[in-house]
Amino acid sequence: MTATAPATDTGIELAKVGKPAPDFDLPSTKNLETLKENVKLSDYKGKWLILMFYPLDFTALCPTEVTAFSDRLEEFKGIGAEVLAVSTDSVYSHRAWINTSRDQNGVEGLNYPLASDAGGRLARKYNILIEEANIALRGLFVINPEGILQYSVVHAINIGRSVDETLRVLQALQSGGMCGADWKPGEANIGA
Repeated sequence: MTATAPATDTGIELAKVGKPAPDFDLPSTKNLETLKENVKLSDYKGKWLILMFYPLDFTALCPTEVTAFSDRLEEFKGIGAEVLAVSTDSVYSHRAWINTSRDQNGVEGLNYPLASDAGGRLARKYNILIEEANIALRGLFVINPEGILQYSVVHAINIGRSVDETLRVLQALQSGGMCGADWKPGEANIGA
């Protein structure tokens, strides 16, 4: 499967590092009972946001990532960041997945909301939508407290992401300086 052709052909502004992140207002599991509370980019103003797209609920690989980020959410919060995961599944599927135990391939106990991009509109803006399947590639985006996209990594759907690397990149961005290869929190910036 391949991602769509550049979205600029359809008049959609593509997400670009250094530019404002595409705005969104998506159905979410913020209120798991009613499913009536949307999640918006503006909800994260003043905080760093880890925006993580994944292909589908109830698959073999997706719960490993979604729960890995959830299990370490306090580390993200401790450095001023929140996590939001998005797929093209409905909020009803998300709720069923959250209510399914982890030993049954669910994400029970999830500590952050899942959002529904059912038509793939937001995934298209990030140029990660697999059109023929209406699912997203694994895209991870870091948005700063002012709403500017600072980091983007996208890869095939068969490889999970690293919480450790995401935390390292976030802390490097927060350092405000130049960070060499394999920089780790606590190390000096280049030229500092």
